[in-house]
Amino acid sequence: MPSLLHFGEDDLLNCRFAISPLWETQEAVRTLNRPARHGYHAHWLRRIRTAAAGLDLTPLWLLMPRSGYSPDWLGPPPIGPAATFDEEIAAVRAADPAVAREETARSLADTPGALASPQGRALLADPARTVTRLTDLLEQAWHALVEPDWPRLRALLEADIAFHSRRLAHVGLGGLLPEIDRRLGWRAHTLTIEGGGRHERHLAGQGLVLMPSVFSWPDVISGFEPPWQPTLAYPARGIGGLWAEPGGSTSDALVRLLGRGRAVVLTALDEPATTTALAHRLRLAPSSVSAHLTALRDTGLLVSRRYGHQVLYERTPLGIALASGGG
Repeated sequence: MPSLLHFGEDDLLNCRFAISPLWETQEAVRTLNRPARHGYHAHWLRRIRTAAAGLDLTPLWLLMPRSGYSPDWLGPPPIGPAATFDEEIAAVRAADPAVAREETARSLADTPGALASPQGRALLADPARTVTRLTDLLEQAWHALVEPDWPRLRALLEADIAFHSRRLAHVGLGGLLPEIDRRLGWRAHTLTIEGGGRHERHLAGQGLVLMPSVFSWPDVISGFEPPWQPTLAYPARGIGGLWAEPGGSTSDALVRLLGRGRAVVLTALDEPATTTALAHRLRLAPSSVSAHLTALRDTGLLVSRRYGHQVLYERTPLGIALASGGG
């Protein structure tokens, strides 16, 4: 059965995009325990194998049922497109122990035998300690599993939002949602989500948070019970090339025209990206990448625009033609 989210007029004005490093951390943890996802992240899994082996993620996995409820206190709704992990984890650390216990018990009930297990009973026996323990564990998972690749991940997520924001301006929300994923349908101000279990909610003016995700790939996930603002996490675009290493795909002709550094930067901008993300991906100094980006922008091959605290660069039609023609 599909899930249904009913929009009123005010809801259409209160939809927004968000990026959440906390969400990606939770989904990275979940991915380690979900073999069906492993094929999308084989390079990442090989690289973090040793780091993951040093973490006991069992308490978190216990609250990540295959089908059912995951506690909202452990992953509150995303703050916005520029939220940092430190900002988001502070909200988790400040969770009310009474609420945490109630939501933890509900989540444990969705995994057979979890409520009666020694670990399940321990999580419920001292909710204040549980909040501290699981928050610490999430923070360790962030540093070990996600933070080293966050510039690359954030660049892909920002590029997804930039693309879908442009599409929203052209086709409106009702046209955009089915484009985001084939499991999403729109009719008569109602969003239909296939394959996620039965859930129905009138948004009542809160609107919807749209959140691209890397590690929840290929799932579409709708979440958060009232009073939280409902959120829809969907597979981010461009994941096929996410873990690809920079290679020798820059043509000799483009190098002769622009110089190697500028040609490499122009070729790498398949999707909009920040200076930091490009420097991380290309393993170049940020100062060098910044100089190349400025030169390419000044010659009309790139445009830049501010998105929150970040400046995104993307190719102009002339830049696209040069990069494509050079391949």
